[in-house]
Amino acid sequence: MKTKSIAVFGILFLAFLTLTSSKDIQDKLTFEGVYDGKEDYGYNFIGMDEEGDEFTMTFQNIDAEVLKSFNLNSQDLVGSRFAITYTSVTEIETDEDGYEDEIETNTIVALKKL
Repeated sequence: MKTKSIAVFGILFLAFLTLTSSKDIQDKLTFEGVYDGKEDYGYNFIGMDEEGDEFTMTFQNIDAEVLKSFNLNSQDLVGSRFAITYTSVTEIETDEDGYEDEIETNTIVALKKL
């Protein structure tokens, strides 16, 4: 009986560690846009909203394997249309005055040239 209790406790403990130490699972989102180039703050794509107005979507990070397939660090792909699959993480930072600010970080996880 003691061995069974230890085994159950061990399984529960491992489940707890897995839940508390893993990163948040992010849903993958999609976006279609024209590549507008890389700046110091990220990779910019121009898209259209529902009303037909242009807007810029910035991606701060890109998966290393995607970057091997599509070198967005060069100017060669500027003007190309892509379907972008990405994740987005929002963190809340508090400044020295106690004000909270939301910081959104978008990461490209897949690209498909259209």
